[in-house]
Amino acid sequence: MGYLKYVKQLWKKPKQNIGTQAWKNFLIGLRASPTLVKLEHPTRPDRARNLGYKAKQGIFVVRSRVTKGGRKRPKFGHGRKPSKYGRFITAYKSDQWISEEHASRKYPNCEVLNSYWVASDGKHKWFEVILIDRELAAKYPNYKFIASPANRGRVARGLTGAAKKSRGLVR
Repeated sequence: MGYLKYVKQLWKKPKQNIGTQAWKNFLIGLRASPTLVKLEHPTRPDRARNLGYKAKQGIFVVRSRVTKGGRKRPKFGHGRKPSKYGRFITAYKSDQWISEEHASRKYPNCEVLNSYWVASDGKHKWFEVILIDRELAAKYPNYKFIASPANRGRVARGLTGAAKKSRGLVR
């Protein structure tokens, strides 16, 4: 077996396996970084490879940060306030789906292949999103489906793994 089996074991319980202090330092580094960061290598190579990542030209990983928690409507002004008028809204989309959308907006010439969880603390969640350049995807036989016009805007139409979970399409 290769090294990815052991990396997968480490990421099952990262705080315990990596060490509490090392995990805290990792989170501090994530908090200091911007919302979207293009990475040279995936943080979790086992998960990235499992979801279709290959170290090839035109395929790259972006780390995305999403704020945890529900959304809150602005406070209404004057007038009647119905008793059933709620100010807290449960999002229809998962945090992972939202992070994929952020990445696809930042890189409009690319398509989202998939994404996976990296870390979370009390305020944020971090996901790594695998993106493929549409023009370069036509060169690789395994990624030709991304180059076709039918697969434009996969994230917006809920065709990635995170969106399918939110829509209840995965058993």
